[in-house]
Amino acid sequence: MKYVVNDGCIGCGLCEETCPEVFSMTDAGVAVAIDADVPDDALDTAADAKDGCPVGAIEEA
Repeated sequence: MKYVVNDGCIGCGLCEETCPEVFSMTDAGVAVAIDADVPDDALDTAADAKDGCPVGAIEEA
């Protein structure tokens, strides 16, 4: 499973805080997801980050 962060990201940083194995913040102040399958040990926290995004900017790819 992979995730992507769409253009609706407001740069709150919640996803990176919840699952830094998958999400990080760019120099532009918005989040991005790794361009690889989510590691097995991060599946739950990545899903938590998706569900917790205040603007719904994280989608399954």
